Amino acid sequence: MSEKIYDVIILGAGPAGLSAGIYAGRADLDTLIIEQALDGGQIAQTASIENYPGQIPEGESGTSLIERFTKQAELFGVERAQDSVQSVELESDIKVIKGMMGTYKARSVIIATGASPRKGGFKNEDNYIGGGVSYCATCDGNFFKNFDVYVVGGGEAAVEEAMHLAKLARNVTIIHRRDRLRAVESVQNRAKKVKNLHYMLDSVVEEIDGDGILEEIKVRNVKSNEITVITKNPDDKLMGLFVFVGFIPNTNLFEGQIDMENGYILTDEDMKTNIPGVFAAGDLRKKNFRQVITAASDGAIASNSVRNYLARLEGTEYI
Repeated sequence: MSEKIYDVIILGAGPAGLSAGIYAGRADLDTLIIEQALDGGQIAQTASIENYPGQIPEGESGTSLIERFTKQAELFGVERAQDSVQSVELESDIKVIKGMMGTYKARSVIIATGASPRKGGFKNEDNYIGGGVSYCATCDGNFFKNFDVYVVGGGEAAVEEAMHLAKLARNVTIIHRRDRLRAVESVQNRAKKVKNLHYMLDSVVEEIDGDGILEEIKVRNVKSNEITVITKNPDDKLMGLFVFVGFIPNTNLFEGQIDMENGYILTDEDMKTNIPGVFAAGDLRKKNFRQVITAASDGAIASNSVRNYLARLEGTEYI
């Protein structure tokens, strides 16, 4: 076990975690970011970013944007560890993070582990991820140019992504379990103008099948229980099934220690949790709007709160 005690450990290297690292490093705090995979989280799988202030106007991918986040954090001396966190002990003055590769200690922690796409829950779903099933239109939409695509979901994200896919695919069909979409009227009105966008309402995907790739979708009408079998066009190489039914916060590790609601961590406006010295930032936090810019903002605020917290512990103040 390392005896070093950091000022702050940041869990996660998405926009929230890296932004927190930039601000913590710039404040001359002894900072460690722990990430188990590639930097960026969801944004690393995004082919095109259009609404982040200061991005490259000619076009910006999630990967290129997050690379600059990472380099900026390194510029301010932030240490890095690639590890999979197995458990946390947060309630003591010194927080302990136990990973597969080592144990880490800090006087404060910023939780920025993000959220993951929620699966559709139909039979054989896992077997065709990457073989026709996707959870990101901007990541995988280009694979389905001039093919038939189906979208599961009825909220704003599902309809917006369906409209994006309609620019690429031959036809896009939204499959939604209710008799009307949940997206706001303005989004629905735009969708109605898309000629190759169609709807299967009161319907759920029950099962998918195929020989290595997605070739068949079984859809059940929730009112009549009638089954409709959708098959891949024999002239096409692929058919697509995109699932947009929300996200699941990556917060299982913190259950029993951090106050949550439906898995989302509860914080105040300063990103403070119920435990002194523990802060949360990004998509895992309970809030109404989740975008790259709001995640980055959360991270900056969390680091400022860490700075205040540590100053109070030391009996000092800063301006």
